[in-house]
Amino acid sequence: MIGLLLVVLALAVGGCVCVVWAARGGPRWVRAVSRLTLGAAGLLRDMDRNRSRNRSGGSDD
Repeated sequence: MIGLLLVVLALAVGGCVCVVWAARGGPRWVRAVSRLTLGAAGLLRDMDRNRSRNRSGGSDD
């Protein structure tokens, strides 16, 4: 369990490093990892919004 947590943490830190490096014009693979990291962050943000909206009693209809 601790190992899985460390792997996830390492991936998150590595993704953040790639985002910063890509902003400074890194190689193509860094820009690809950066896009994946930002896309995953956007998905998590949307899932959190939907969860909090459903928890507060609002409906999506």
